[in-house]
Amino acid sequence: MTASPARHWTFLSNHAHVLVCLAQDPDARLRDVALNVGITERAVQKIVSDLEEAGVILRQRAGRRNSYRLKLDVPLRHPLESHRTVGILLSLVLDRAGRKRVRSA
Repeated sequence: MTASPARHWTFLSNHAHVLVCLAQDPDARLRDVALNVGITERAVQKIVSDLEEAGVILRQRAGRRNSYRLKLDVPLRHPLESHRTVGILLSLVLDRAGRKRVRSA
């Protein structure tokens, strides 16, 4: 009997992964975020729109590029974690240098 390949999963969603990428590099191209997260650029665009509509990020136009500011005081969305904020989530994932790069709104 051959072992079936292990399923790939992570504790954080793609939304959280995109948020972490934008926290690490607020001027990142969505193409680069997609490569880092391992999803399509179109999926990243949809996630960025979701985060913007939820008031988690603010998109600012800088010439032909976008720059992103994060609202760290926004509570997480699921009832099990809504007592915590975006800022607390990022503090768990980012190292000290990464936390210093975050552009908050």
